[in-house]
Amino acid sequence: MTRWLPAVILLLATCPEPFILQVITFKSLHPYMNLIGNLIWLVFGGLWSALGYFFGGLVLCITIVGIPWGFQCFKLAGVVLWPFGKKIVPRDGSTGCLSLFANIVWLLCGGLYTAFVHLVFALILFITIIGIPFARQHVKLMELSFMPFSRTVIG
Repeated sequence: MTRWLPAVILLLATCPEPFILQVITFKSLHPYMNLIGNLIWLVFGGLWSALGYFFGGLVLCITIVGIPWGFQCFKLAGVVLWPFGKKIVPRDGSTGCLSLFANIVWLLCGGLYTAFVHLVFALILFITIIGIPFARQHVKLMELSFMPFSRTVIG
């Protein structure tokens, strides 16, 4: 069976021909489910988390040296604000030695802690059945917060 089998029969419409069944598939519901997931995420902590990343990025950008890490905080804030429907993928090509150095500094100055916090929230949410979609978002955020200089956001 495929993943996109018809889910709900929505409407029986009459035409000059015989009845036509209009069917909603899971694939056609996907954008609406992303919207609903993002709104629930936003209300139950996503807004506060995004504001935390945003203000952390501002503090880092105040110092000239911290600007690259501040931009990564802004990237994290954007994903934390609206995570459903976004993908985290490795950057194309070689990211270079500066990216490796920046990722190491990021890990030592809070990246491990941030990734661990996302892991803890993911484990807590995986325990509940209804929290599994939100736990998957925390796993995605954990990947981005672990090595942000070598990842990019699509969507």
